[in-house]
Amino acid sequence: MRVDIPEGKDPIGYVWGEMVPGIGLAASNFSMAVYAHTTLGLREFEAARLRIAQINGCVFCLDWRTERDGQKVEAGFDAAVADWRGTEVLDDRARLAAEYAERYALDHHNLDEDFWSRMTAHYSQAEIVELSMCLGSWLAFGRLNHVLGLDAVCVLPGHSAPSAPGARPGA
Repeated sequence: MRVDIPEGKDPIGYVWGEMVPGIGLAASNFSMAVYAHTTLGLREFEAARLRIAQINGCVFCLDWRTERDGQKVEAGFDAAVADWRGTEVLDDRARLAAEYAERYALDHHNLDEDFWSRMTAHYSQAEIVELSMCLGSWLAFGRLNHVLGLDAVCVLPGHSAPSAPGARPGA
């Protein structure tokens, strides 16, 4: 980890809540709003989120699966997202969500008319704005957690704490 956490403190709570309470609380609220208020379908939401997690390398984000109404994406969905160009598993919306996530994170200056034509054929303008805000949240906060090493100490519910820095929770 890149920051010192006092003994007995939850790393995420300490960094996001205590170290920079004015910024951290606002960032946390934005991050939570992405999950609480999304209107996007679970598969396109997870395709975009997982592609950003793969690009960021955030251990916690790679292990996380969003659940809605007791449903999660199937095992192996993350591999399909990594292979969004060639997989048969993703429908058009999920494939576009993964493509948009990748291009948003790595090549945002080259989102051309062909891309936008495909996006607007499958997503409303409001959905494009919502997806863009989600991507911004995941890119910023997943990267922040990874860069500071917080992703190596986050624990998912039902998982044990990682045994070493960089170890995947539950692995």
